[in-house]
Amino acid sequence: MKNVIFTLVLLCANYLMAQNGIMPTGEITPPEKVRFTFEKEYPNKKPIWAIDYVGDDNDEIRYEAKFKTDTNAEALAVYDNLGILKAYELQIPLSQLPQKAQAYLKKNYPAKAVREIAAVVDYKNKTTYEVIIEKESKFYDVVFDKNGGFDVIIQKD
Repeated sequence: MKNVIFTLVLLCANYLMAQNGIMPTGEITPPEKVRFTFEKEYPNKKPIWAIDYVGDDNDEIRYEAKFKTDTNAEALAVYDNLGILKAYELQIPLSQLPQKAQAYLKKNYPAKAVREIAAVVDYKNKTTYEVIIEKESKFYDVVFDKNGGFDVIIQKD
């Protein structure tokens, strides 16, 4: 009986240790296809790689490369496991946001609420603008279309 309990404890411990490998922490090394595509599109850039799981069941892997552009702005390129670019995000100043979006923000939020502004181009080459705001100690993504029209607001976790 002691052997059975000991074996079960070992199996459970191994199972729990294996779970840590699913969501790695720290920098990762993406597959060769992903690195090759990134280096081809952004030569001489030193990315910091991370991994994310998306999809209905969190069963799709995305590799995220954070890097600085030539103008020293923060950028993020997101790839699938085949090296296909899924999204590109570039931090921009408020002045580069369409006037319609600037007017919406000015009307609805104090200037100090705006934390980050980014232009996002998805895999369909559709451009949107995401503005991260802080309201009542919660963070939200305010999303605008390419012309600056309000699209949606999403609370972040």
